[in-house]
Amino acid sequence: MNVLFLALSFSTPFHKSFYEDLLRVFQKNGNHIYVACAKEKRNSEEIGISDSRGITVLRISTGNITGNIGIFEKGISTLTIDLKFKKAIKKYYGDIKFDLILYPTPPITLVNTIKFVKKKTKAKTYLLLKDIFPQNAVDLGMMGTKGVKGLIYRHFRNKEKKLYRISDFIGCMSPANVNYVLSHNREISLDKIEVCPNCLAIPSKIPEFKKINSKIKHRYGIPEGALLFLYGGNLGRPQGIDFLMRCLEKEKDNKKVFFLIIGQGSEYNKLKTFIKTQNLFNAKLLAYMPKEEYQDIADQSDVGMIFLDHRFTIPNYPSRLLNYLTSGIPVLLATDSNTDIGIIAKNNGFGFCCNSNDIEGFAIIVDNFIHADREAMGRKGWTFLKENYSVENGYRIIMNHFKS
Repeated sequence: MNVLFLALSFSTPFHKSFYEDLLRVFQKNGNHIYVACAKEKRNSEEIGISDSRGITVLRISTGNITGNIGIFEKGISTLTIDLKFKKAIKKYYGDIKFDLILYPTPPITLVNTIKFVKKKTKAKTYLLLKDIFPQNAVDLGMMGTKGVKGLIYRHFRNKEKKLYRISDFIGCMSPANVNYVLSHNREISLDKIEVCPNCLAIPSKIPEFKKINSKIKHRYGIPEGALLFLYGGNLGRPQGIDFLMRCLEKEKDNKKVFFLIIGQGSEYNKLKTFIKTQNLFNAKLLAYMPKEEYQDIADQSDVGMIFLDHRFTIPNYPSRLLNYLTSGIPVLLATDSNTDIGIIAKNNGFGFCCNSNDIEGFAIIVDNFIHADREAMGRKGWTFLKENYSVENGYRIIMNHFKS
């Protein structure tokens, strides 16, 4: 099959796309992969066609969409991306007969591009639903449903519904995601929606469970004997950083634990100022770390942490979970009450969870981890990862619709 993958970004020499491993499985099974992705203004990649180990990549010049940019710039770039993608695909991929179009969210604004390619080539379409927008923006107060903000909301809500409508199949991250989409979009039939979770290429064996070595401890000022809780990822409004700060304050006198936070985002400076002004001896914030060094830290950490703002009504399922499970460590999840990521972790024995407005609940979980068999929990997580989140599993779910 000829497979077209549409996304905001794809792998560069400096960064590997989250979706590359899945596309490599398609490639391994004899499919021809064509990527169309954005080349944002601030990025240095060349626009046009290139080859990435047998995958054809088309980079399309767009405005800045991701990262810490102004809302006006982000809005204009998001609204114009569809037209730019459609024009570039006509020019560079116009003679190719596609059989399958794959596309994750965000964004939801490539509707006309998908519709154009689908009509022209009769391709089947599969939406990898990773982000439920615009409701997530409403939940965080970034968008409203009334007044001027309501006009913007309805515009994007119509785009969202059109995207669902032109998608032959919709793969959601978890059962709660499926239930949410169905309950808020009654027109979607049961036979077009399923669980197709985040997935990655899993190493051949679980990392050895071990204490963090003295060299690493010394480098980052981690006290001997302290349990290392690691957070790695975005530090933005969706993560509920205010709650994280309150949790750090609650645990500031706990000499048995150390919190290492690695990431960037709109709330980074707020968190940095808080840790400094509160003089927290058992917490450290780092903005950047080479991937290999981060992986070494993750493999030797005791617990991975995930935070989601308690206001979310949509069931988010952060991909960060998979990275922690790959390292063979259990997970602490402080989330809203609508996602099922914490319940799945708890029911399968690889994590503890609480609501992300429950400070006492967080403190109880920290204490639970101090006394838990973390090695056994990590191994349960590794088993669950292999059985549910491998790229081979993702490939099978998608290709189940194309057996003929």
